[in-house]
Amino acid sequence: MTPQTFSISNTGLICRIGRETLVLEAHGPSAIRVRATKNARFDESLPSGLLPDLPAPASAEPSIDGELATLTNGRLRAEVRKMPRGLEPTLELAFFDAETGVALLEEEMPHILYPNTRNYDAEEGDLWRIETQFKAHPGERFYGLGQHQHGRLDQKGCVIDLLQMNTEVVIPFLVSSRGYGLIWNTPGTGRVELAENRTKWALDASPQLDYVVMAGPDSATILRSYAALTGHPPMMPDWAMGFWQCKLRYSTQDQVLEVAREYHRRGLPVSCFVIDFFNWTKGGEGRLNLEDFPDPAAMVAELEAMGMRPMISIWPAVNSNAENFTEMRDAGYLIEHRRGVQASSVFLDANSEGRVPLSFYDATHPEARAYHWNRLREGYTQYGFGAFWLDANEPEVYPTHPDNMRYFLGDGRAVTNAYPMLHQQGYAEHMAADGIEDGVLLSRSAWLGSQRYPVVVWSGDVHSTFPDLARQVRAGLNMAMSGIPWWTTDIGGFKGGDIRDPAFHELLIRWFQYGVFCPVFRLHGFRQDSQGDPRLGREFLFGGAANEIWSFGAEVEAHLVACLELRERLRPYLKAQMAVAAETGLPPMRPLLVDFPDDPDAVDIDDQFMLGPDLLVAPVLEPGATARRTYLPAGTNWRSAWGEENLPGGSWTEAAAPLGQIPVFIRATADIDLRALEG
Repeated sequence: MTPQTFSISNTGLICRIGRETLVLEAHGPSAIRVRATKNARFDESLPSGLLPDLPAPASAEPSIDGELATLTNGRLRAEVRKMPRGLEPTLELAFFDAETGVALLEEEMPHILYPNTRNYDAEEGDLWRIETQFKAHPGERFYGLGQHQHGRLDQKGCVIDLLQMNTEVVIPFLVSSRGYGLIWNTPGTGRVELAENRTKWALDASPQLDYVVMAGPDSATILRSYAALTGHPPMMPDWAMGFWQCKLRYSTQDQVLEVAREYHRRGLPVSCFVIDFFNWTKGGEGRLNLEDFPDPAAMVAELEAMGMRPMISIWPAVNSNAENFTEMRDAGYLIEHRRGVQASSVFLDANSEGRVPLSFYDATHPEARAYHWNRLREGYTQYGFGAFWLDANEPEVYPTHPDNMRYFLGDGRAVTNAYPMLHQQGYAEHMAADGIEDGVLLSRSAWLGSQRYPVVVWSGDVHSTFPDLARQVRAGLNMAMSGIPWWTTDIGGFKGGDIRDPAFHELLIRWFQYGVFCPVFRLHGFRQDSQGDPRLGREFLFGGAANEIWSFGAEVEAHLVACLELRERLRPYLKAQMAVAAETGLPPMRPLLVDFPDDPDAVDIDDQFMLGPDLLVAPVLEPGATARRTYLPAGTNWRSAWGEENLPGGSWTEAAAPLGQIPVFIRATADIDLRALEG
């Protein structure tokens, strides 16, 4: 029998040439999954961001015509062509809009003396270093790819490392202005180069290539398709939509209750009270330190009676001196290392002298996830805790050498980026099994599909500066374009910020005003006090200075209280947008380009955003500013949230921005009033 290059399967196409197998499968209304390997079979154990058992569309149309195979699914058509290539033929892939015929994404053949578009360099065992590259197009814009601190919304021209790190969140989902989305459904480390002359994706060591292409025609459609393939978010609980109080750190039960009671006494609304790290005995033991928190059940009950949901920090790190370290090591529940001792980092821990070796539990191991939760059930949930801060869950290995890490599911280079999502999955599944119905997880990292769990992602340990605030605006919008609807920052920044400094006061007020319109409204920071102990804000074990609404003086307090009141007025609108996110996957906070794709000026705006379809927010991102130039998108009229003036769309306005006011505009047709009631 003569070997055939192309054959039709139940879900699409199978293509073989040389040692490579290339499989195309139709998914969703207009999406096609591409998998390729030079191994004998695909590794089905690798973490996937896609929902399991996605049904194949009945309308998918595969066909073979000589040396061309085609798979059409809704608006997307994929073509695989057998092409001459030096001494050996190769297969080239291209994707087209089936309605318009426009080429969306095309593999690009390198120089004839260079390897193919899908190039495999052998690593150990069944692992390959894989590169694939596509043609570049002038004017193409790229959005999404998680959260990065380069300060750009459009990432054309950027090189993005695919490696989870503090402040750098890898969600390898890209939205192109050409009308397609691409899910890089591979948890391995690598990079993507969005260059002017080509787009190149590279994997450091993986058994296979795996990605999904979706046809638009616009970014809102692509975001909905992404949610259909990777999971819709749950509905955010009401309690999570208010103000979250947090600092580094409340180290005792007395400190927590003293601050909470003062908020309650002042009549200031707090939805969530967050207790930061080192509340435990030793890392990994999963037990609250009862010397510092002697009656946690009573503390939880009192907080909830005041309307505050307690959230408590848990790290995935395991102290080498923990009572259960040996048990976890011997059971294979820890990330192992090829070289050196069994330690992922050397850092501080509760109830330990100096720095100690820390390992991380292996979240890719289902039994390890169950063991981790069982410890928390005994040490935390029995007291009523049902909301958890999942910090350091990249995992925060230092130095970050994925090639030295061995997981239950394989080589660190092949699987490590999925760690935060699997960690979140373990919590979400066990919370549901234990009847915790409105729990929320605060996480410093995420991956494909994280949004299907009750996860708030925050932007990590950023600095307390205006440039950092500006970077968070763009980072948050790219997280929205990565399908993440629940996102926030440390209001005021994490590192730095002297509570006596007028310059920091201005930054804090402006960051608070921005935070009001973020999906989650959370104050946090490692504050300094120039008139207090010099260790404040510099030594983790000592903690930071005060970080409550009243900690910065009466004038600042008045501005921050106004922000709390504004958030309360915003909550009904925000709740409606969270319901839309749960139903469709469309994030509530998003770039103007999502709602106004046909307005070329709106597409270029990266320092304003929409909250739902009717609120346009223009945060103040420069010190000393009392006004800011603001673009009002075309297609509708607008009015200021703070006045009745009606302004035409498709125009710029110099919006007033005194210290106590953030420029916000409302669609003229929307029935929204954010102003405080007089009297």
